[in-house]
Amino acid sequence: MFKKISRYKAARRVKAGNGLPLKRFRWWQPFSRALFYLTLTNDAGQKKVFAVEVSYWQQFFSDDGKGKAHLYLDGKHYAESKLPAEFAVAGGRIKVASTVFGLKRCHFVTDEGTVHQLIPDESSAEGRRARLDREHPTLSRCIGFISLMMLIVPIVLAIPQIIEAATQVPLIAQRFGTFNSPITLPVWINVGLGFCAVAGSVERATRLKWNALLDGSF
Repeated sequence: MFKKISRYKAARRVKAGNGLPLKRFRWWQPFSRALFYLTLTNDAGQKKVFAVEVSYWQQFFSDDGKGKAHLYLDGKHYAESKLPAEFAVAGGRIKVASTVFGLKRCHFVTDEGTVHQLIPDESSAEGRRARLDREHPTLSRCIGFISLMMLIVPIVLAIPQIIEAATQVPLIAQRFGTFNSPITLPVWINVGLGFCAVAGSVERATRLKWNALLDGSF
């Protein structure tokens, strides 16, 4: 029932495309635009190329802060939807979801439930990150570990400080008492840790890695 309701809501967000051609990815767009591809073969044996485009800047200027996903078919604008988006295509659905740091999902889910991530444009941030993973897997794993630590360390250091600040509120202090954090850092360090966490989340978004506890904390 929940899945049916979710699909119904997603279908209502989809609007017909305008037929305009897909613009090629420019060298200055890695952190302002995402572009992914999916090639499918229809029942007649014909190959159809789908492209999903998401403008990150559009998210900031949209009324709801979510932006839109645009679907292209063989280079022509085919449909669009507010995010999170779900486009019905032959053999399954293309699902797209975003965060403030980038995409957390751009996958093709078959009718049987098999999930395939779409292929990023080679010039995009996601495409460059995927190429680094293919050509330098050891370096890629190191970067991935560092980005994970850039999230975990700020969270671990921030939690006791947040609890201490919360227990200074009179109503909370009267009911639960106060808490003295064993960790007290200068403002500039906390700000720096915040920037580290953002950088870590952005790097993980280029790999479409997202965790509600880690990436959803910032």
